[in-house]
Amino acid sequence: MRVMLGMSGGVDSSVAALLLQRDGHQVEGLFMQNWEDDGRHGPCTTDADRKDAVAVCGRLGIPFHVRNFAAEYWDGVFEHFLAEYRAGRTPNPDVLCNREIKFKTFLDEARALGAEKIATGHYARVDCHDGRYRLLRAVDAAKDQSYFLHALGQNQLAATLFPLGEIEKPRVRELARQAHLPTHAKKDSTGICFIGERDFRSFLAEYIPARPGEMRTPRGELIGEHQGVMYYTLGQRNGLGIGGRRHAGGEPWFVVGKDVAANVLYVAQGSENHWLQSQRLHTEAANWIAGAAPAKHFRCSARSRYRQTDQDCSVSVRQDGLEVRFDQPQRAVTPGQSVVFYAGEVCLGGAVISATDAAFGGLMPSFAPSPRHTAREPNTRV
Repeated sequence: MRVMLGMSGGVDSSVAALLLQRDGHQVEGLFMQNWEDDGRHGPCTTDADRKDAVAVCGRLGIPFHVRNFAAEYWDGVFEHFLAEYRAGRTPNPDVLCNREIKFKTFLDEARALGAEKIATGHYARVDCHDGRYRLLRAVDAAKDQSYFLHALGQNQLAATLFPLGEIEKPRVRELARQAHLPTHAKKDSTGICFIGERDFRSFLAEYIPARPGEMRTPRGELIGEHQGVMYYTLGQRNGLGIGGRRHAGGEPWFVVGKDVAANVLYVAQGSENHWLQSQRLHTEAANWIAGAAPAKHFRCSARSRYRQTDQDCSVSVRQDGLEVRFDQPQRAVTPGQSVVFYAGEVCLGGAVISATDAAFGGLMPSFAPSPRHTAREPNTRV
């Protein structure tokens, strides 16, 4: 089978190429340039990664292709990223990049080059059960990336191979060393390439100008100034610039709410303060990997952020999205992020969080209380 592998220049895609080749596939590598690096954003490493990808393909003796998808990335991912931050939400560009670039633009290009299937170095698995393709968790639970792949559908999964889904990361490193791949000791990349190593706030300020404003407690007490509400996310502790305050005690401060219209950032003390707790959330329209929801009302487990353990919940499908009720309160559930659903090892799909019933911070900006409001118990309405 002719397989086009997305080569990132890292050890994971390198070993994916090795495994595909050993399985007898006709493997070719394609390096995707998704960002025009003008040097302003620190070391994005695109040039170095491309050279590493070339070296791996040379070592394995497989053809190598380069395609520039920067325009598609800007239109399909980055403009949405900026719009979400302007609205006071916290987006996850990796989810959109997978849907719009790696499993759409790349898939189309691979087919144009004659490939029967595509492959990536993601840690996930695909199988076909009762005529439907399923996205499964990776064997290595610590590296599982099904959370970031939940927006895929039947057409994408039918055309995709995940060679690393059945093995654990230490074994990947070992295979790379044994095969003398030049990326065997390369450090794993983290974060978003277009930001590089620079400060996130400085990067975002180039596209969304700083607009300083008041920093208040939920009770309305003015305690400082923020640099722009869009630069902060719920549950954030670092970078608030709040020093010791008289009668405030020694507990750290956390972001608990953002009122974009009023340009007010709300903060409270204590990592488990009730302002950050929520038990219900609303979402935008969901993507179901099987093509439809399991039922109108059903139970499953879910994650509202990537590194979270599975949380039991009930899901109700509505015309405008989903209502999700967790069995236990959740901390810092953040609009703009994704909630992803599982039934055992099977990823069912997911959706973007639009609002929560947090006492303060999870509500949509139009429902945020004014500084004159006093503290209250958590809402039971979404």
